[in-house]
Amino acid sequence: MEININCDLGESSRLHSTENDPLLLKIVNSANIACGYHAGDKPTMEKTIEISKKNNVSIGAHPSFNDPENFGRKRLNLPSSEIKKLIVDQINILSDIAQKTGMKVTHVKPHGALNNMACEDYDLAKVISETIMQTNKELIFLVPTGSQMEKAGKKLGMKIAAEIFADRNYEDDGNLVSRSKDNAMIIDPEIAKKHVIKMVESQALNCYSGKKIPCEIDSICVHGDGKSAVSTAMQIKEGLVKSGVTLNPLDKMKKFI
Repeated sequence: MEININCDLGESSRLHSTENDPLLLKIVNSANIACGYHAGDKPTMEKTIEISKKNNVSIGAHPSFNDPENFGRKRLNLPSSEIKKLIVDQINILSDIAQKTGMKVTHVKPHGALNNMACEDYDLAKVISETIMQTNKELIFLVPTGSQMEKAGKKLGMKIAAEIFADRNYEDDGNLVSRSKDNAMIIDPEIAKKHVIKMVESQALNCYSGKKIPCEIDSICVHGDGKSAVSTAMQIKEGLVKSGVTLNPLDKMKKFI
């Protein structure tokens, strides 16, 4: 079995530290890099791309609402034309910086509230999917498994990588437990590892209630913030390798070659 480990990186802001990024980039296979709208800036993007290149980590754009005050986590209702512009501009910002270092943006993963809204809203998911296709049809669309983005992207014939979250719990409808709830995050690296391996082996979401929802799993997202972030990522990587899984950057996975 072939699996990818991805992480949201380069998210420098007053709400988020990037101190774990260099260590995480030695563990993960693909980096979703903030493009300056919810977090990050040109020097951070340059540094993140440079470290990614050294570690053979593929890079992707992590587009968000232009809302650094709320780290892109506040829901905004924007017209389709503005959504399209947000996506195109952020892909181009990262692509221009990457090109100068000999790297290529190979995937896109929406961030925060934009991601959450598009998981639930097919019309929004379709706008995002079509915009990515129009920008570069070779880009892999990294989306939560079972989401409306997965459905919209597949209908358009996109390269879809379906992800699960290593350190988040799931509700019975397949959505993530809200961060406002005490049980949203899985803090213990050992529990996160077991959570992931169980889902990968069964190809199903493990809901907090014990319910299982069959799904496709191509990639595992580990979060870069928190005291246990690096330890959790390492435990998951070691656990997957021990269970016989092959780990690859998204663009090197057989289904996308």
